[in-house]
Order: sequence, then structure tokens, then C-alpha cells
Amino acid sequence: MKLRFLLLIAFFSSSVALGQGNNYVQNYSKFDGLALTPPMGWNSWNKFACNVDEKLIKETADAMISSGMKQAGYTYINIDDCWHGDRDSLGFIHPDAKRFPSGMKALADYIHSKGLKLGLYSDAGSQTCGGRPGSRGYEFQDALTYASWGIDYLKYDWCNTDGLKAEGAYKTITAALRKAGRPMVLSICEWGTDKPWVWGPAVGHLWRTSGDIFNCFDCVEDHGTWKSWGVMQILDKQDGLRQYAGPGHWNDPDMLEVGNGKLTPGEDRAHFAMWAMLAAPLIAGNDLRNMNQETIEVLTNKNIIAINQDVLGIQGFKYSKLNGFEIWFKPLNNGNWAVSFLNRSAETKKIDFNWKAEKVKDEVFQKELNADAILYKIKNAWTGKSVGTTKSSLKTEVPSHDVLTLILEK
Repeated sequence: MKLRFLLLIAFFSSSVALGQGNNYVQNYSKFDGLALTPPMGWNSWNKFACNVDEKLIKETADAMISSGMKQAGYTYINIDDCWHGDRDSLGFIHPDAKRFPSGMKALADYIHSKGLKLGLYSDAGSQTCGGRPGSRGYEFQDALTYASWGIDYLKYDWCNTDGLKAEGAYKTITAALRKAGRPMVLSICEWGTDKPWVWGPAVGHLWRTSGDIFNCFDCVEDHGTWKSWGVMQILDKQDGLRQYAGPGHWNDPDMLEVGNGKLTPGEDRAHFAMWAMLAAPLIAGNDLRNMNQETIEVLTNKNIIAINQDVLGIQGFKYSKLNGFEIWFKPLNNGNWAVSFLNRSAETKKIDFNWKAEKVKDEVFQKELNADAILYKIKNAWTGKSVGTTKSSLKTEVPSHDVLTLILEK
């Protein structure tokens, strides 16, 4: 009898424990229906680093509209590191009162009134990369705060994360965002160290595939304990990752350096075109308030953006390379294709490309471009002008550090 009583007590105790456990099960899945095409917007870091304030953000939002970028599809105004003030006695984060005197809710209201969306930055560690308060241990509080402010996008970095495992840390912030209830795009900024393309699609909407980009076309910046990478080095790091990307989950080769002054006009074009071919997020990183016409024309080119925003969401692939000259293809909706002839070399390269003789197969997504069986019209994506059909070979030149991007239409 005593044994039976003890067994009953054990049964009821375990049932209560299980019931309590079920009450606290977290939802580690990202918000669905967001970033179905690669996110387009602006981020403060590449140009301004820690020098951010309310005035800059409002002026940038205004410039996104006046420059034509909003009309071209750019949506997010993202404040990177160093917006943070202190936590209050209950642990809730506040913006730096000197830099953001009106508060984040008022700033979000301003951004939303312009038909744009506001993004913020935090970090999975105890401190951000810039030494501000990180979210470790405050994830649910921070998510509630961001939701109350009206934040639409969260870039979540990976500095000062001693002892943490990336997948678990990002699942925690995802659960916190879900609990807070406001749909936000989650940008996983873990630098590709723990293969976020494997676990990231369920947790976030995009994930960094490498360390930080550096404002040069083809170089490496060595900081001693870490490195940042030129545009072409970042491009090379995308090899083998395209199968993980698609609508709602994107490989992120980092933000754009277009218009930041160190790339030539041709290099800016190549940078922008290749990010479009990669179906990468198009997050501008320049000063939108002071752009020359060349920069505006690159960032707002409707045909290049259409390649990036194609609803199939298939990342392009490298078809061939020889002596610094690469040919990339990207399947598009309705059986169309984009192709980029990228000249990484120091000299002009001649093209003599026989469309009918080349059998272009995308083995990952089972797409085929067979110009011997189908006649395609060819459009220069940069100029919008027709340049013939695939009936004839393509014979032209591509200058050094530049790109020729074409759209093939059935």
C-alpha cells in the first residue's frame, strides 16, 4: 500500500512538472512571411560607425525618399551600433538621451510616417562590438522594448559572447521576439563562424556568411586578431552556399560600400551587380544625403534591382573563370536568366560568347538555359537597351574592374 502511494505521488509530481514545462516551451521559429525577397535598405555603420544620432537618421530617411531610393524598393533605415544609453534599475535599455533626445518611439513614428521601416542593432554578448550594453541575459526585456518602440528589423551581432553557442543564442533572441509579438526581420550577424546557413533558415531571415566588408575592390585589411575583406574576397566566400538561400532566408555577404568613395564607378557597378546576382540583401552603407548622380544611378537601377528581387529567390552561380574574368548566371522567373561578365583583372577583356554552344545548367535548382532550343532577347541591364538575341554570339569588351550584366528574356 505504501509503495502504491509513493508511486502515485511520483506520477502526479512528474505530471505537474511536465505541465509546467509545457507552459514555458519557447517558439524558436522566426516570423513567417517576412523578407520573401532580399531586404533592401540602409545601415549606418559603413559610413558613420558610432557617430549616429536622431538628426542623421531623420535626414537619411528624407534622403531615401528624395533620391528615388524608396521608389526603387529600399525600405529599412537601420541604426547600427552605439545608439544605446544605459539600462534602468529594472534592466530595460534606453537610447542615448543626448543622441536621441526624442526617444526611439518618436523616431520610429517619424520613419513610419514616411512609409519606411526602422531597424536597430544589438548583440548576443554582454557588450556590443562598440562597447555598449549587449542583450545577453536581457533578451526578453530588449525584445519587449523594441516591440514597444515599433522596431521592424533587428541586426544581432556576435561580439563578447564568451561561452555561448551561436545557434542557441540566436534561438533565444528569436523566442524573445516571438514572445514580444511584433514581427521583425532578424539579421543574424555571426560572421559565418558556426555555419549559420545550416541552422539559420528556421531562426532568422538572413545570416552573415563572412567577416566584415572593407571598402576596397580586391584586398584584405588585417587588424591583427581579425580581418575584414574587400568586395571580391567577400564574393569568393559565397562558394558552396547558394543551396541554403531562398525566399525568407538569405545568405548575407554584408552591406554595400557603393558610394563610399574608394571604389571607382566601374567597381561600384561590379559590387552592386554581383550582390544582385547573389540574391543578397541590398543594404546601402553610404551617406544618402550627399550622393552624386553616378551613385544614385547605380543604387536605383531598376533592372539590376529586379534581378536581385526576382520572386524565385535563386542565388546566382559562377559558370566559368579564367585569368580574372568570370561569368555568372542567375535563373529568373518565367524562364528568364541574368548573366554577369565580371572583369576582376587589371586589363580590358574581350568577350566572344556563343550562346548556342554553351549549355548552362543549374544542377542545384534544376534549371537550364539552352539557347540552341530557345531564342532569348537580350537586354543590357544597366542601360535598359536591347542588344540583340542569342541567335548571334555576344562580341564586346568589359573594362578592368567592371561588369557587363544582361537579362535574357524568352
